[in-house]
Amino acid sequence: MNGNDFAAWMAAIQQRTENALAALLPDAAIAPPRLHDAMRYAVLGGGKRVRPLLAHAAAELVGASPERVDRVACAVELIHAYSLVHDDMPCMDDDVLRRGKPTVHVEYDEATALLVGDALQALAFQALAEMPPGDSPAAQLEMVALLARAAGSRGMAGGQAIDLAAVGQQLTREELEFMHIHKTGALIRASVVLGAQCGAPLAEGQLERLDRYGKLVGLLFQVVDDILDAQADTATLGKTAGKDADNNKPTYVTLLGLSEARRLADSLLADARDTLAILGPRAARLDELATFIVHRRF
Repeated sequence: MNGNDFAAWMAAIQQRTENALAALLPDAAIAPPRLHDAMRYAVLGGGKRVRPLLAHAAAELVGASPERVDRVACAVELIHAYSLVHDDMPCMDDDVLRRGKPTVHVEYDEATALLVGDALQALAFQALAEMPPGDSPAAQLEMVALLARAAGSRGMAGGQAIDLAAVGQQLTREELEFMHIHKTGALIRASVVLGAQCGAPLAEGQLERLDRYGKLVGLLFQVVDDILDAQADTATLGKTAGKDADNNKPTYVTLLGLSEARRLADSLLADARDTLAILGPRAARLDELATFIVHRRF
C-alpha cells in the first residue's frame, strides 16, 4: 500500500472518530452546561487519535463492523483524554498548554477539570457497555474489564504514580521501561486488543502476536515522544516542549542520549513489524501505523 493510500485511510478514521466522539459527548446545552462544554473542549478538535487508529487497524484483521469499532475507538480516546486533563493539573504536571490551546484547568478552573476527567472516564465505560449487538454478553464484559485493567492502578494510573515518584530519581532502563509499559503502553496495548475483539475470534497464537505488537508500539510511542520533546519546539508539539527535562523527570533521551534513543526506536519498530509478519496482509495498517509513529513530527 502506498503512502497516499495510508494517509487517506488515516484521515478518514480520524474524521470518523471525531464524528463519533461529537455524537457521544453530551451537548453543551444539556445541564450542567459548563461541565459538558469543558468535556467537549477537552476531547474534540485536536489530537492524532493514535489509539482509535490502532483499534480500527486491528479490527481489519477480524472483519469487524465499523460501528462496533467506533465505540471501542471512542472508549480508548475518552480514557486518554481524561488522563491528559488530569495530568496537566497543578497537582500533577502543572502544564498550561495542550494540543495548541490552554489546558482545561486554565480555560475553565481546577474543579471543573477534575470533574471533566471523572466524567470522561465514566463515559468511556458507558460507550463499551452500550456497543451495538454482536458479541456475547461475556465477551463484551471482558472488553470492559480489559479497558478497566489498562486504565487502573496496574496500568495507566499506576504508571502515572510511578512517574510522579520518579522525579529527580536516576532510573535504570528497565525501570523506565516498566513505568512506560504502564503509563503509556497499557492503553495503547488495550486499543489494539480491543479492536481485534470486535469481530471474529483470532487463533490464540495470533492474539498473542497482536498483544506483543501492542506492547512494542506502546514503548515505541513513548521513546519517540521523548525524542520529540527534546528536539521540537512548543508550537510544533502543541504542548510545552522540554517540560519533563526541566522538571527533572527521567526520559529515554536523558537516560540513553539522543542517538541511542533513536536507535532504540528503530529497533522497536523492526521488532513490531516482525511480530506482525505471521498475520499476513490484513495487518498492513498496523505495520504502517508503527512506521507512522516513528516518523511523526508532533
